Amino acid sequence: MTNEEKIELLADEVFDVDVTDVTPETVLDESDFWDSMSKLSLISVIDSNFKKTLKGEDIKNLKTVQDILNLMN
Repeated sequence: MTNEEKIELLADEVFDVDVTDVTPETVLDESDFWDSMSKLSLISVIDSNFKKTLKGEDIKNLKTVQDILNLMN
């Protein structure tokens, strides 16, 4: 899966925003779409699509969309 496909997945299934609103440089804490529901959705998407389990500490350490993309590799 390419980074573009991962961003589309995040925009659609995690953030529920248009894909043009999400770039690797997007700062999560400055984004309206980074809330408790998107964090829970991220945990689910990472688990089901990438077979990785995220913990609360992993979520706290995420600063940008690029950090999420790094987890997906």
